Parts: sequence; structure tokens; C-alpha cells
Amino acid sequence: MTLTGHSLIAGQPVHGGGKTAFGFNPATNEQLDPPYSLITEEQLTTATSAAAQAYPSFSTLDPDTHAGFLEAIAENIEAIGDELIIRAGQETGLPAARLQGERARTTGQLRLFAAVVRQGDFRGVRIDPAIPDRTPLPRADIRQRQIPLGPVAVFGASNFPLAFSTAGGDTASALAAGCPVIFKAHNAHPGTSELVGQAVVKAVNDFGLHPGVFSLVYGPGASIGQALVADPAVKAVGFTGSQSAGIALMRTAAARPEPIPVYAEMSSLNPVFVFPGALKGDVDALAQQYVTAVTGSSGQLCTSPGLLFAPTGEAGDKLAAAVGRAVSACAGQTMLTEGIAGSWNSGAEALGAAAGVDVVGRGTAGPTENAPAPAIFGTNINEFVSNHVLHAEIFGAASLVIRYTTTEELLEAIHRLEGQLTASLQLTAEDYPTAAALIPALEQKVGRIIVNGWPTGVEVGHAMVHGGPFPATSDTRTTSVGTLAINRFLRPVAYQNLPQQLLPVPLQDSNPWHLNRRIDGSVLAADVEVNA
Repeated sequence: MTLTGHSLIAGQPVHGGGKTAFGFNPATNEQLDPPYSLITEEQLTTATSAAAQAYPSFSTLDPDTHAGFLEAIAENIEAIGDELIIRAGQETGLPAARLQGERARTTGQLRLFAAVVRQGDFRGVRIDPAIPDRTPLPRADIRQRQIPLGPVAVFGASNFPLAFSTAGGDTASALAAGCPVIFKAHNAHPGTSELVGQAVVKAVNDFGLHPGVFSLVYGPGASIGQALVADPAVKAVGFTGSQSAGIALMRTAAARPEPIPVYAEMSSLNPVFVFPGALKGDVDALAQQYVTAVTGSSGQLCTSPGLLFAPTGEAGDKLAAAVGRAVSACAGQTMLTEGIAGSWNSGAEALGAAAGVDVVGRGTAGPTENAPAPAIFGTNINEFVSNHVLHAEIFGAASLVIRYTTTEELLEAIHRLEGQLTASLQLTAEDYPTAAALIPALEQKVGRIIVNGWPTGVEVGHAMVHGGPFPATSDTRTTSVGTLAINRFLRPVAYQNLPQQLLPVPLQDSNPWHLNRRIDGSVLAADVEVNA
């Protein structure tokens, strides 16, 4: 496929009227062609207006066409072949195996949402049939369904050039809900974004959909990103990135004449709690698993464990020593950008210089300028509870081991934590009573609780929650991974006493889309009639 270096607005390549930007290879800091023209705010309105025009037809698409469209995007992405993996590797420094897995996750998400669209429960059909002879007052016929919010602005993530990018989870769930998408590409991987954007546009064209269903735009986050969120045509935002950028978007969305929801996935330390029973097993293996979770993808995962609570005493000392040995054997991996590597260095220096913090172990720098040596630090729980500096996220291969003595200390530490995506418990059956005391507190702080596993590696399915209280996310009620993510872009509408001819298709008695429905409070299969 040919890279144009331009935005794709309503199906057409558009030369931006702003400045020019390039992708860079973080392994060499080499500039990559082609140059990408950045759009102006005036050009942005073409994309948002087209999305608004596409909404009426796209939001009412029949399930088979709608699902087929999502599946076609997946097929088109796969058809790009090695070109996509090569370009993504050049722009991110990520290895081919990681990117191949991420591509599979991206296409798998699209096909999963296609199945959700065909099955149809997300439409939330509820019917309370009329009871004309009810006393003292008759009951009206009231029907409810979930409708798409409208055009959605999606922002690409730096650390997932495919799975949280152009056709990633936010885009897939918004399109599945029936919402047109204006995608703001991450400037660190513009070519990867365009390749996938072309695949989406091809599916839009092949299915004869309104071209405004999808647009891909390039521009500075401080201007084009903010203008996108402020645009009155946009009705919701999906974002994965830094806490500062997410909060800036939230403020813009809240300050609009019509405020809109921002679903931002931001920062998380993902604490791991090691209990005494877990230290009676293979401590070296446990330490290696922890270090692998910290250093995988150079630690540039939103679920990388930034904290590990380990008991004081001899067993905990053995774990800390094993962690030190394991991380000392690690070499740094190329980080996504020069700026991210610089931020990691600053964060690691600040953590290492904090009072009461020492070095548990440090690896060696990698072969490139942007591959700093992974590091794991140590402190005690009293220092952690009292020093907020130790709660700062370091995006990359760094973590903090915290030594504790009592369950009460752990509860106090959990109380002091900000919202997190995950918490992990390493334990055996003898530790169940202690863990049981912690779980209610953890439920108030995290979106996913894991036993004898590690937080990295987020399964895409029906039960997954990738979310959590602020600042892990901007809305603790949602998830950005899994089929429940579609609910972010829907809202309920009730229809009272509408004749069959005026009812939306999902609410008609004949049930032409064969949906499961909740009738008078009971969930009934698609083949059950309203008045049966």
C-alpha cells in the first residue's frame, strides 16, 4: 500500500494546511518518510461534519451489514501483510512477534464486536406492554432501547500502535455501537495509522456506507486534539495516554455548552501483593515472573506492575535478592520514543533519590540510545504510605518493592493508593484469610483483581474489565477492553404509546432482527412474541 502522508477525511486523502511532521525510528532516531501534513482546525470540521451526516444511516444499519463491515475491516488489516508489521516496527522499536500478536488482537476485537452486533443484546430492548384495564390507572405501552451517542473522537495510544490505535478497541467498540469515528492519529506512528486507516476506508467503500463513518486526521494534540473534543458534532471521546493529556481533554469536554463523556485510560501502578505462603515455593521463579512483567515491552504497558508488596523477614529477603539477580541480568529495550525514554530517566532518577529508597537491582542499558537499563527499587511500607513521590507512575521498566509486616499495614497502603487498573495477589491456601480481608478494600481501588498471575496480558472477552477508579480511568463504571466497552457509546431512549409503524425496528412486535428482549421484566428469547 502507498503511504500518502495525508489525513483521510471522509474517504479522501487531504493535504493538511498546517505544519509537517515525520515518524522516527526510536532505535536510531532516524527520520522516516513520507512527511505527514497536519490539518488545520477548519479542515477538521470537514471530518466532524461528515461524521454527523453519516450518523443517521450508520446508526440504523441492519445487524448483518453492520457485522460484515467490522469483519471486512479485520480482513483488510490482515491483507496488508508484512508491510504493516515492518512499518510499525520502524516507528515503535517493538519486535515483530509483539506486533504480530497485537495485529491478531486488533482483528480479533473487530470480529468479537461483529458477533456482538449480530447477537444484539447490546441494544438493550425492554418492553412493558400496555395494560389498559389496570386500576386505578391504565399502563401505557413503554419500550426502551439503547441508541448510539453520535460521532466519537478516538485518540491513538503511543504504546499500542495497533490494538489501541486506528482500528483498536475504542474504534471497534464505537463503530460496533453505530457511532461514526474521527480518529486522531498518534504522531509517533503515522505510517502505521495510515495503513490501517486505508483498510477501514476500503471497508466503508466496499459496503457502500456514508464516507463520513470514518476519518483519520493528523495534527498537534494541543490544537487539533482539543478542537476535536470541543467540536459540537462530537458526542464522546475515547483516549489512552498520559494523565495530563487525559485531564486536559476532560476539562475541554466539561467546558463545552453541551458537555460530553471522555473515556480516558490514563495511569496505573498495578500493585502486586505477595503473601507468606507464596514464598514457601520457588522464590526464584516468582522473582523472574515479576521481573518479566516489569520489563516486557520495555515496561511500556498500562498494566506493568509498578509496585510489589513483600513481607519483611528472611523469606522476603530471599525474594528481594532473587529480584535483584533477575533484573541485573536484563538489558534495556528500545522505548517507543526519545521523549518517553527521557521521561523514564527523569522518573527513575527521582524515585532513586527519594528518602528511604534503595536499589534492589539494575540491569544494563540496551544497544540503542533510547534503551535505558531497567531498575527495581526498594523501600518500607511506612515510607511508601507517607511519601507521595513513591506513588508516581514511571512509564517503563521500573518498579518499587515495598516491605510490610502486618495486614493492617497493607490495608493502610491500599487506602492511600489512587485508583488502579489491577491488583494481583500471589498466595497459597494458607493466605486466603488475609487475602479475604484485603479484597473488599481492593474492590474500591481497582478494576481487576488477579490471583497467582500477573497483570500484563489483557484477555479480550465478555467478562474483562480494563478500567478502574480515577486516575486509572476517567469513569470507573466502564471498561476499554472487552465487549462491555460498547456500552460507553450508547444511551437509553424510551418510546411510549408509539404505533408499530413509528417504532424503531428493534422494538417492533415482529422483531425482524430476531433480538432477545426483556418483556415485562423477564428476558425472553428472540422467537417469543410480545403478547405471548
